[in-house]
Amino acid sequence: MSKVCINIAWPYANGKIHLGHVAGSLLPPDIFSRYNRLAGNEVLMVGGSDQHGTPITVTAEKEHTTPEAVAERYHEINKKAIEDLGIEYSLFNKTYCKTHYEVVQKLFLDLLGSGYLYTKQTDQYYCADCGRFLPDRYVEGVCPTCGAVDVRSDQCDSCGTTFEPGDLKEPHCIQCGNVPEVRQTEHFFLKLSAFRERLLDYISDKDYWRSNVKTFTQNWLNEGLSDRAITRDMSWGVPVPVDGWDGKVIYVWFDAVIGYLSASIEYSNIIGRPDYWKQFWQDQEVKHYYFIGKDNIPFHSIIWPAILMGEGGLNLPYDIPANEYLMFGGGKLSKSRGGSIDVPSVLKKYDADLVRYYLSINMPDTHDSDFSWEDFKVKVNNELVSDLGNYYHRCLSFTHKNFGSVPDAAPSEESAEVMEKIGSAFKEYSELLSKCDFKKALKSVMDLAHFANKYFDSSKPWALVKSDKDACGRVMNTNLRIVKALAVMSWPFMPRSSEKIWEYLGIGGTIEECGYEGLAAPLPAGTQMKEPVPVYKKVEFEDEKEKDKAKEKGQTPAAGAEITGPFADFRKLDLRSGTVVSVQDHPDADKLYLLNVDIGEESPRQIVAGLKAYYPREKMLGRKVLVVSNLKPAKLRGVMSSGMLLAADDEDMGGSAVLLLTPSKEVPNGTKFSSGMDSSSSRIEYKDFQKTVLKVSTVKDGVFVAGSRKLESAEGCPLRAAAVFDGDDTVLLTDGNGSVATVDSEIKDGAGVR
Repeated sequence: MSKVCINIAWPYANGKIHLGHVAGSLLPPDIFSRYNRLAGNEVLMVGGSDQHGTPITVTAEKEHTTPEAVAERYHEINKKAIEDLGIEYSLFNKTYCKTHYEVVQKLFLDLLGSGYLYTKQTDQYYCADCGRFLPDRYVEGVCPTCGAVDVRSDQCDSCGTTFEPGDLKEPHCIQCGNVPEVRQTEHFFLKLSAFRERLLDYISDKDYWRSNVKTFTQNWLNEGLSDRAITRDMSWGVPVPVDGWDGKVIYVWFDAVIGYLSASIEYSNIIGRPDYWKQFWQDQEVKHYYFIGKDNIPFHSIIWPAILMGEGGLNLPYDIPANEYLMFGGGKLSKSRGGSIDVPSVLKKYDADLVRYYLSINMPDTHDSDFSWEDFKVKVNNELVSDLGNYYHRCLSFTHKNFGSVPDAAPSEESAEVMEKIGSAFKEYSELLSKCDFKKALKSVMDLAHFANKYFDSSKPWALVKSDKDACGRVMNTNLRIVKALAVMSWPFMPRSSEKIWEYLGIGGTIEECGYEGLAAPLPAGTQMKEPVPVYKKVEFEDEKEKDKAKEKGQTPAAGAEITGPFADFRKLDLRSGTVVSVQDHPDADKLYLLNVDIGEESPRQIVAGLKAYYPREKMLGRKVLVVSNLKPAKLRGVMSSGMLLAADDEDMGGSAVLLLTPSKEVPNGTKFSSGMDSSSSRIEYKDFQKTVLKVSTVKDGVFVAGSRKLESAEGCPLRAAAVFDGDDTVLLTDGNGSVATVDSEIKDGAGVR
């Protein structure tokens, strides 16, 4: 028996974990842990919530609460989501923890005493109005390279350029909107450059690392290493354990990686064996695996090993099987089908093992993979249900019905061939799992299930039971041994359904107790079986029946019907007609207008709009517009904005037009444009608006050119109109009384609305 230490990336506790987290770094280690446990190895698997850093404080300030409250709330939400997925940590810890603080501060002082930390003055943004230095996320501005707006002060997500304080154009504090100044502040630095040669030697034999990890790490080291600041000017985090450093904390990237060690120590304390962690961290024979996303590679292949080298006496990472990204290329479909991709929302609709299967077979191990709900449905229904689930139920239900217990078996040439097939499948499966090649390992399980179905069909037990029941019993005993093998091999991927199959077999004990050693053991004849039910159900989307009925009638679902997807997203919008009654330049932004818009309320709405490049002031004043009136108010360059004007934009289609939407007929200010659907006035975030699919197109002979269906209310429609899309279904954006949202100039058909 060997010991294995499995370390899992720490998701930020400022939001719910989503399927990208699961596919990238949370599910793979659980599969690997279960594989090792079945192989008889002792596993310590740790991770938890990263509760420090500016994402937490930004969320807390938006919610007018404390960072601790935000971090604890999402820690509990994500801990439950992880447990609901069947992911089993030894300890899912958190960085806001007494043991973690002690371990981080000890390593800090040890590195300081060894000469690996030093202080240096650095430039940083300082907001005089807020009276504090500003972390990266608190300063936004214009990228000096590509001109992107509202980029963070450390890096532009559009072009990838990184910045030093002072590089950003038009910087502003996201809290008060004022322009920060650059001041000097003192920080501790990790002397990372001192570890370059040792790190080069460390990775020299890591040919078994995934190519993306090895190449990325090698390139970083070849370019030379720069020393890195490990403290920040803020109050939320692990305090710097040095006198005179009040108001500064240890940088989250240094703090979080130490969490692997602190969680191991905390777990040892919880189980009453304070030195247990040493068996995993100080025994050089124990292999350490780190499961992360590709954006975290340098922190685990360079920085964390350097910290461990500086401390001395602790195991370095053996392997870092970093996954690529799970891309949501089918974004429109995911909005339509799942409503959300956060784990708690997904598990309300779909069984955890179905989710685990799809993310395993579609895992972004060596390259980015694309997620869509349609593909989820196809793979679950056509693979998991049709092959594995179907075989399970055919064998179990047939045997239970005709025998009631495990029938007698006698060795035969046929059964020997089947056991040889199981053995070869397991050998391939085990080799793949030992190398963290999860997608191919699961495929080997499904290949065995495919073979099993063919064997069942060729044996024709439904006919054999009538002519020779004893022979049928022998055949079914062999089939049940395949069922047992499949349940054991599937357990790392789909534990709960595998455990149900184990129950139906009536063997007793657990799959983990059986382990791989008992995988091929004969089934005891006469064992009473339990009546089975299918363990996997086909995926059906809630909106399919309603949409199918509507399509048969050539219309969209009526108001009040149960609707999901883009139509449901549209119903969250409160769209009102209005008139621009005043236009001013934004005091701190050259491209923005400050508008007052009358939408039929007691006083006009103040709205900040980026339209100066498209409309001169005289063409804005008195203009009829359509307003998203229930958008949550937000500060834009220091000025509060309470709504958004709808405009068509064809830039993504090679055009250059940005045209405001306006009612085609005169309507009172405040008229609702809901297209006859029930709509809400509840506050929404901008991301909620983005879920709606709105397009502008030419209308010819009652057909919306950018769509594929004849419009029900196209009579009297203007030449160009806006419509709501849900797949092939199209509904004009109207007030229900003949006024349609339109634009007053030519634009490319299919232009999106923003």
